[in-house]
Amino acid sequence: MKIIFYFSMMIFMICNILIIISSIVSKKSFMDREKNSPFECGFDPKSSARMPFSLHFFLIAVIFLIFDVEITLLIPIISILKISNIWNFNSIMIFFLLILLIGLYYEWNQGALTWTK
Repeated sequence: MKIIFYFSMMIFMICNILIIISSIVSKKSFMDREKNSPFECGFDPKSSARMPFSLHFFLIAVIFLIFDVEITLLIPIISILKISNIWNFNSIMIFFLLILLIGLYYEWNQGALTWTK
């Protein structure tokens, strides 16, 4: 039993030594301000963190998610075509696309799709 304990402790120590050596060897020696700063799309990472956030970015992301989810709901409808009546399929598809088009028209009418305001 003691041999197994010593063997497991030796493996544990070897693993820890390898982790420490690899972290020392892999450290970057060249420190650049731009490379070390976090990447924020469309924002200057060196400015104040308390600046107001443009809600237009958030609105575009929400619109993208809504229409992306709608497309994922359209794909299974194609597989229903084989097992359902063609009239039922057409009515469901027209209803679904009509809801999408009304939503797109509403967003367009409200000005949410225009980038500059």
